[in-house]
Amino acid sequence: MAKNNLASPSIPKKVVTGKGGFIAATNSILSSFVCIIIGLLVGFIILLCINPEHCLEGFMTILSGGFNNISIHARNISKEISEAAPLIMTGLSVAFAYKTGLFNIGAAGQYTVGALGAIYCALVLQLPWYVCILAAMVCGAIWGAIPGLLKAFFNVNEVITSIMFNWIALYGVNEIVKKFAITNADGSITRMYESAKNKTYAIATKAPGSRIPDLGLSDIFSKSTTIAIFLAIIVAIIIYIVINKTTFGYELKACGHNKNAAKYAGINERRSIVLSMVIAGALAGLGAALYYLSGVGEWNPNDSTACPAIGFNGISVALLAVCNPIGCIFSALLISHITVGGSCLPTAYYQPEIADIIIGVIIYLCAFAMLFKMFIGKFVKDRSGANANAEPKASVASTSKKEESK
Repeated sequence: MAKNNLASPSIPKKVVTGKGGFIAATNSILSSFVCIIIGLLVGFIILLCINPEHCLEGFMTILSGGFNNISIHARNISKEISEAAPLIMTGLSVAFAYKTGLFNIGAAGQYTVGALGAIYCALVLQLPWYVCILAAMVCGAIWGAIPGLLKAFFNVNEVITSIMFNWIALYGVNEIVKKFAITNADGSITRMYESAKNKTYAIATKAPGSRIPDLGLSDIFSKSTTIAIFLAIIVAIIIYIVINKTTFGYELKACGHNKNAAKYAGINERRSIVLSMVIAGALAGLGAALYYLSGVGEWNPNDSTACPAIGFNGISVALLAVCNPIGCIFSALLISHITVGGSCLPTAYYQPEIADIIIGVIIYLCAFAMLFKMFIGKFVKDRSGANANAEPKASVASTSKKEESK
């Protein structure tokens, strides 16, 4: 029998271990730092152009974030923490899908549907907070599964379907919330908090059992501080383990690298695509639950005419973190820190949107992260090569000196 010389297709797999893996990780971190530094410099130049006299003060205010004013720093730090938790989750949603070869631009819609699940279970059904979280995850997972199914069975681009489903989620949720919203004494629909004067949110007053516990953090910072940030960090660690240390994560990444090769290797590529979007949607829905069940904000259907910015900011978090789940924690904290710092700018001289410009520049530069990594890698390689060439010369010189002494 003739021997078959055809090479079987294999799943592309880039294995970087030991010193090489450490260098690759270091290059990724340094490239992100380069993006951040350039973005901050651009922000400083903008402040300088607007008002040269107070540019240094404004720049230090942005850098200080929630630590600007000692008398109100606890409230600002609480704001940073509260906004970072959902940012971590939406960043994980985008990063997880990207690791499996999908671009989940529908995190905003999944976040919106997750908010509906959390708010409805809390204010209408009066369920415990952990049940409300599970409901939000299920709602987000279902909304994420639809683009996944269309991609897996009909090869419809997930970017197109997820964008369209963002708006379907927004207006659909607004109609449902209007029907079950907390109302005033005269029956008119108002915001989802108890008192418009005192801004006491309905989650804390109408359904205290549905609020995420604070475990004493509210005594240190503000009343809206809960353990949501710790839950988000734990989930990020779990996602990192799933992606990098499990067979399930390997199958998802393999399908993302090469769907045909994964199918040849016995991996169900359709199931992998659907599960990837389901998990991404559940993560976005969890982010909404962590935000609204903490009593930080409310959902007002009369004002919610645009998809939540947190959903789209998750793309920024994922890009800055190079789609690393652990990196999403730090990038979300950084973006939240700069945003709060921008809100503390003196409005007599500057507008808080300057912080958004800085974040936008940083994210734009993330598109060149691979270029930065290439330059950093080349620099490190040249330096290591120079040191390697210098060592033999030094050894030859020392040997000749020993011979002369003899």
